Amino acid sequence: MESTVFAIAFVAGLIPAIFWVWFWLREDSLKPEPYFLIAITFIAGMAVVPLALPLQRWALELYPDSNVMFTWVVIEELLKYAVALAIVFWNREVDEPIDMVIYLIVIALGFAALENALFVFNPLMVGDYFNSALTGGFRFLGATLLHVLASGTIGMFLAFTYYKSRTVQMIAGTIGLFVAIVLHALFNFFIMGASGTTILGVFLFVWIGIIILFLLFERVKMLERNHKLHA
Repeated sequence: MESTVFAIAFVAGLIPAIFWVWFWLREDSLKPEPYFLIAITFIAGMAVVPLALPLQRWALELYPDSNVMFTWVVIEELLKYAVALAIVFWNREVDEPIDMVIYLIVIALGFAALENALFVFNPLMVGDYFNSALTGGFRFLGATLLHVLASGTIGMFLAFTYYKSRTVQMIAGTIGLFVAIVLHALFNFFIMGASGTTILGVFLFVWIGIIILFLLFERVKMLERNHKLHA
């Protein structure tokens, strides 16, 4: 019974994430990334969840409640970025600035897929189908896009320094990581205990960030075109 419920929860978390992967991959339609590498990256993002959970439990034992949420954010963002550095960025397929953003977003969506499945699983296990559907819907429009925004922000810092030295890229990536942690922490801070219009306000913050991210995609594409013109 439990395995069946988890399978349903897994599919419920997977399908929205796959939709967002498809949505963002359209931004790289002129020179699409290999589907195999996209799939590996997505799975790697999912693998971050079982890595993060024991570290977050350990953090819960070490820090008071007032600090633990921020520590959890740091763990998640550090691990997602570490996976990108370890698995993706050395690959020869990462050959244009926009790829930096695409792969970090795919990692974020892989992470969100499994995380969402775990959130849906608990109410589903006790037969609370309404709250399962409500949780899935809220995470589709909120937490999932928050992960995209946070990791996409790091990707943007790396994309705009793509043609710079490795040192500059690493500094930019570190700054991007800091910004991602701040964005993620602010979301968690305001969403805790929020209700009604407050939740809509928090979601609006994320949606505006996504719109800005979307607009920056066009700037990154121009960066690649300008580089080719002057090469």
